[in-house]
Amino acid sequence: MTDVREIQLGPVGQQVVFENEHVRVWEITLAPGESQTWHRHENPYLVMALEGARNRIDPIDGGEPRRVSEESGNVIFRPAGEVHMLTNEGDTTYRSRLVELLTTSR
Repeated sequence: MTDVREIQLGPVGQQVVFENEHVRVWEITLAPGESQTWHRHENPYLVMALEGARNRIDPIDGGEPRRVSEESGNVIFRPAGEVHMLTNEGDTTYRSRLVELLTTSR
């Protein structure tokens, strides 16, 4: 298990492509075998796969890795909170847009 206090967390995506007071949209591109740095989602978010791939999500708390097959056009909702790393385990480039929800109705 990796201690979150011992590492520098990175951003949730590689490049912000849109932002306003309600949402922040990130671009994520991972070549086969490439990983995104450890990061934490402070806000709930949607992932929209533009180019799908077989990915692995490794939680920093030592939990079991989750293998997800993200197909082009799919949209997934995930809650905020978990620190994890994303790795493209497939043989195709993975490309997505991650939409952070900065405001939510109460």
